[in-house]
Amino acid sequence: MDQTSVRYIVHDVDAAIGFYVHQLGFTEVMHPATGFAMLSRGGLRLLLSAPGATDASGAPGGGGRAMADGTLPQPGGWNRISLQVDDVAAQAARLREAGVAFRTGVVNGVGGRQVLVEDPSGNLVELYEPTRPEAAG
Repeated sequence: MDQTSVRYIVHDVDAAIGFYVHQLGFTEVMHPATGFAMLSRGGLRLLLSAPGATDASGAPGGGGRAMADGTLPQPGGWNRISLQVDDVAAQAARLREAGVAFRTGVVNGVGGRQVLVEDPSGNLVELYEPTRPEAAG
């Protein structure tokens, strides 16, 4: 199966699982440690790592591991995954009612309409509704 993996650094893996599973339709694949989980949605595999996470033995592990100089990865920024939806305005209204944080309102672009929402750690997720056939996935 062809899959693309994206890793997001999150402050609270359990909160992130709740957001992605209950609000955006992801499936939990595994959650073997408090600092790591793997989710999926279609061909996307989302890896969630907490800064400074350790493996089961307590050793530093995975994508949340500190850099050689001690710097920990942090969530946020402007890079994002983009999830195609049928009706971005309806999805935005549903997420707003659920208390999800927004970075933008619905914006009309050259190939479609989009809105940027934040996961519980401030990582961006773009919901995208194509308005041109060639922009559809």
